[in-house]
Amino acid sequence: MLPSRWFPDRLEGERIVLRRHVPSNLEAFRRWYSDPEVARLTRYQDGPMRPDEIERFFIARVVGADALTLAIHLRDDDRLIGTCAFSQLDSDNGSALFHITIGEKECWGLGYGTEATELMLAHAFGHLGLHRVALSVFAFNERAIRSYRKAGFVVEGRAREAIWRDGRHWDEIHMSILEEDWRDRRDRPDHHPLGSAAVGVAAQPLGR
Repeated sequence: MLPSRWFPDRLEGERIVLRRHVPSNLEAFRRWYSDPEVARLTRYQDGPMRPDEIERFFIARVVGADALTLAIHLRDDDRLIGTCAFSQLDSDNGSALFHITIGEKECWGLGYGTEATELMLAHAFGHLGLHRVALSVFAFNERAIRSYRKAGFVVEGRAREAIWRDGRHWDEIHMSILEEDWRDRRDRPDHHPLGSAAVGVAAQPLGR
């Protein structure tokens, strides 16, 4: 089981709040991950998840004891719109993988994903003391790539033609951001972070 300090009570941004998932959020996951459009952007397999797969994923990876997965809520009305997470937390090397899904499609392209990403990076580098956060994204997901670049991620490589989608092969793009990159961006005079408050989190670096 991961130390309790991995888990913030909540992370607050300008327009969104991140907080721990609750069991009732399973209904939203069932709707999101059975949607072909969401599945196209998030799954290696071609097609939506089955209901039993969604439930197993939710129990193990979303509300499980070792999951650092946070629900994305709008501040104004508390609506649940998505989910984001770290996985493969490596205390020896100070690294993690980042994942995010905005499940409510009418919220795509409005900057909520970028704000959630910036909040998670602030938690990773400012509170957990991580050195590196990485992710993978399909090359056809141009909206997500733009969002990750805006949050400070850079392309570091690609797996060529690793994904079969829409009748052709696509590259899987690997991106990362280092703590030094994040601090340089944060300290720029022209940088205006979308979110910066981590509530209920001790500012304690990750032990190595």
